[in-house]
Amino acid sequence: MSPNDTPIERDGGAHVAARGVSVRYPARSGGVEALRGASFEAARGEFVAIVGASGCGKTTLLRAVGGLLAPSEGKIEIGSAPPDMAQARKAIGFVFQDPSLLPWLNVERNVRLALEVNGGAQDAADAATRSVDLVGLDEFRSFYPRQLSGGMKQRAALARALVIGPEVLLLDEPLGALDEITRAAMRYEILRLWERSGATAIMVTHSIVEAVAMADRVLVMDGPPGRIAGEVSVDLPRPRETAIERSGAFIGYVDEVQRLLARGAAYGPAA
Repeated sequence: MSPNDTPIERDGGAHVAARGVSVRYPARSGGVEALRGASFEAARGEFVAIVGASGCGKTTLLRAVGGLLAPSEGKIEIGSAPPDMAQARKAIGFVFQDPSLLPWLNVERNVRLALEVNGGAQDAADAATRSVDLVGLDEFRSFYPRQLSGGMKQRAALARALVIGPEVLLLDEPLGALDEITRAAMRYEILRLWERSGATAIMVTHSIVEAVAMADRVLVMDGPPGRIAGEVSVDLPRPRETAIERSGAFIGYVDEVQRLLARGAAYGPAA
């Protein structure tokens, strides 16, 4: 993680790849197919958003990429290695909709924990302090989760994910629990932190506006079973700010994603 505000250069090489990924959950009736043949790649340093209707397998795909569940078929690679190896070298940071902060630890201790459970880094205290400062919680480092607003809790969750210096940042509806005003501001805060980290980011969201505002590419899923139905490349300048959402280009990309989603809905579940 860079200590200054200069965005880290991105080399554009392939970094995350999912090839023909299928996931079946066991059930008495013979199993539920959550994903079928889902494939995509993310370039090193790219921000990819995944959108789709509830139940189409977005989170299942993200969890498979992160090594939290194993595909029934297909292959996932992060830097030419399987996700479990990437996890072992602390290359993956997770941010979920629920910040999941431990209530008996203050902000800084919650952030330090991410390092301590991954090998007890000797400089865990200093690294946690830097990460807390980075997300703007320096004045709240001694506060406990019950004393924080929703936005502050999610900042703490981001600090915890970033403190390990991940190569890949996986975000599962990271702003879904926030009110609309806080959510609108936080998406650009996440972008600021991502740009400084140099990580490859993959985010699941239900918000088309959020996806277009944050991503270099938007993948559209349909199903079930889930599959990648199409994608939209978002050619908007960075760094991005709220004003970009009023531009004609932005509105055009939102319309394009909406059309892909509508087409998938019209076709119904994947055969």
